[in-house]
Amino acid sequence: MRLSRHAKNNMRLYGITADEVELIVSSPEQREEEGDCVVAYRHFLRRFGGFPLKVVYVMEDDEPLIVTVYPLRKTFRR
Repeated sequence: MRLSRHAKNNMRLYGITADEVELIVSSPEQREEEGDCVVAYRHFLRRFGGFPLKVVYVMEDDEPLIVTVYPLRKTFRR
């Protein structure tokens, strides 16, 4: 898993760990494809105010490149 500079900055800003990002990529609660990008969501109990984390990534050479990651400020529908 590789991280863009933007993703690293957001992880530092929101206190998101690389393990949490890896968990979202490997087993998301919801996953959508938007063009070349994959958008994955997952809730973490007692973290981020109960809102899900959103990870946007693209697959390059069979390895995910994390474009951005941040907690949503609203819930999403399943």
